[in-house]
Amino acid sequence: MANIVIMGGGLSGAIMAYEMKAQMRPEDRLTVVTKDPFYHFVPSNPWVAVGWRTREAVEVDLTSAMAKRGIAFRPVPVVKLMPEENRIELADGSVLAYDYLIVATGPELAFDEIEGLGPDGFTSSICHVDHATKAGLSFEEFCKKPGPILTGAVQGASCYGPAYEFTFILDTELRRRKIRDRVPMTFVTSEPYIGHLGLDGVGDTKGLLESQMREHHIKWLTSSRIKKVESGKATVEEIAEDGSVKATHELPFGFSMFLPAFRGIAPLRGIEGLVNPRGFVLIDKHQQNPTFKNIFAVGVCVAIPPMGPTPVPCGVPKTGFMIESMVSATAMNLGAILRGKAPAYQGTLNAVCLADFGDSGIAFVAQPQIPPRNVNWSSQGKWVHAAKIGYEKYFLHKMRKGESEPFYEQAALKMLGIGKLKSAVHD
Repeated sequence: MANIVIMGGGLSGAIMAYEMKAQMRPEDRLTVVTKDPFYHFVPSNPWVAVGWRTREAVEVDLTSAMAKRGIAFRPVPVVKLMPEENRIELADGSVLAYDYLIVATGPELAFDEIEGLGPDGFTSSICHVDHATKAGLSFEEFCKKPGPILTGAVQGASCYGPAYEFTFILDTELRRRKIRDRVPMTFVTSEPYIGHLGLDGVGDTKGLLESQMREHHIKWLTSSRIKKVESGKATVEEIAEDGSVKATHELPFGFSMFLPAFRGIAPLRGIEGLVNPRGFVLIDKHQQNPTFKNIFAVGVCVAIPPMGPTPVPCGVPKTGFMIESMVSATAMNLGAILRGKAPAYQGTLNAVCLADFGDSGIAFVAQPQIPPRNVNWSSQGKWVHAAKIGYEKYFLHKMRKGESEPFYEQAALKMLGIGKLKSAVHD
């Protein structure tokens, strides 16, 4: 019998549990340990922040879902990982032993790296449903007294799509409230150009997103870093190619949302051989840590090097489709190991993204995610908004039933019958 423990119950952790359960032997035991008994569908957070969704609508009770699959569930935070001893220590003082550990914790949000950043400072966030709910309250107050809005992603960020989504969703909601004409909007990003996305662009994301910015009267600053944020004001530095400060701007705002940089969670940081200096887990092509062979990792907690040097640091995003492929590969590899075989499966590391703009959107497919690519495609239209809603409903339905199938997103796109995008994914 093998005792398998999954750290984390977010996107990667929850579907990891479902797929691992299907690959285990009858005598093996699976336990999920996570800090929150509820999973919230993170792609819906921009909608929560403008009141288009409630947190309850995008919530999954993991206690119930895991019970349906016979998976042990411990909603207690991990405070320490002891890989040499094959044990983890929990916040309630208990210790959990494992034969195999799958790290699926997601990131820690590094708001503290910039003065005044984050929900405890002067900017909003959509990284967690709690943040999105709080952002919604701030946005409602803002609408009573409109003014400038700042949005974007800070230096070291590795997630850009939601920043663009939220910017255009705000634009849509402000137009619906008929106050858009009173709200100057500026997008501030560490990307070297609009539509870089941490991927050096996908298809014509540069042209498409720049065009959308112009059409919606949204100004932008690229290769920029946030020096500090104060009440109603952000100090932003534009950085030249040689790393020098090209210009400094003091930008006023009545409402702001910036995506932060990520790092590994505290229990992982500093473990030699397991993580890199930022605390992200080192893995080989089979999702297995090279030092601690009984530890695997999936999702945003995985270490992936940046695309290349940029004037301001830009990380590589781990999109949902990419994460799901990591999960499937890990489940099959560990299933093989349990049966005395060598791991042989690899994640596809492709990117499929539906970026909703509230009433339209942009979709892109990158196969593989890191160029050069076999598929490098992007498109826009109102169908993207409809597809994102369909995907949300499909995913939450599956999660609540405790069901799993490899590549949720691929299956959702097939179900929706999205012509060219469907073909690009499956060809």
